[in-house]
Amino acid sequence: MQGSSESIDFEREHPNELWQMDFKGFFSVPGSECHPLTILDDCSRYAISLKACASENETVVHKGLENAFRQYGLPSAMTMDNGSPWKGYPGQRLSSITVWLMRLGIKVSHSRPRHPQTQGKDERFHRSFKEEVLKYHNFQSLQDAQQHFDEWRELYNCVRPHEALNMVCPAQKYRVSERPYTEKLPPIEYLPGDEVKKVASNGDICFQSRRYHIGKPLRGEFVALRQIQDHEWDVYYVNSRLCRFRLKV
Repeated sequence: MQGSSESIDFEREHPNELWQMDFKGFFSVPGSECHPLTILDDCSRYAISLKACASENETVVHKGLENAFRQYGLPSAMTMDNGSPWKGYPGQRLSSITVWLMRLGIKVSHSRPRHPQTQGKDERFHRSFKEEVLKYHNFQSLQDAQQHFDEWRELYNCVRPHEALNMVCPAQKYRVSERPYTEKLPPIEYLPGDEVKKVASNGDICFQSRRYHIGKPLRGEFVALRQIQDHEWDVYYVNSRLCRFRLKV
């Protein structure tokens, strides 16, 4: 079985075609840790979110994303690195976060290992954030950090012109997505002719009397098998291609 090898075009023409997401390295605050969660729109460089989180677990990320989706709508695609919580436990290609994003119709991609430049705009955002905020403040709590994060995010988005944007501010180029976030998900629809299979509790599907592992985070969900050529099938979840496999003959 082969994982998806789709390339990512980082010159997006329109806002919300791609959001980049990452955690900036954590630091200590009294009684806790602060893990800044950053989400940046690829086209406009608009900082969708700059959240002072107490950890990097999936629950925290899910809540942060829900808040962003309710305010700005849904992007077409999101990219992130290969670590937790985006990819679940070691050896897994999926996590509950990425499955949820796919369920919303958002295509998920991951940067190449040891190539942080794949998320270059978010990395550049992190450098500015470090030089202009983190170096100059001794935060007393997560709430204190969030207040300073919010103030700087407003400056970054709405006040300071960006050379990469022909000296306009990100807010001047960004617009809210036309795809609203819905609390109740619609049913999944696949193409006529697709072979639809339910993922078992162990992450497997059964097809033509053989079992193929898709991933435990998809247990209980329905995926579609779409034939590419003789003995080769792509596996889709909603509109995201998960992998391709060759039938054992």
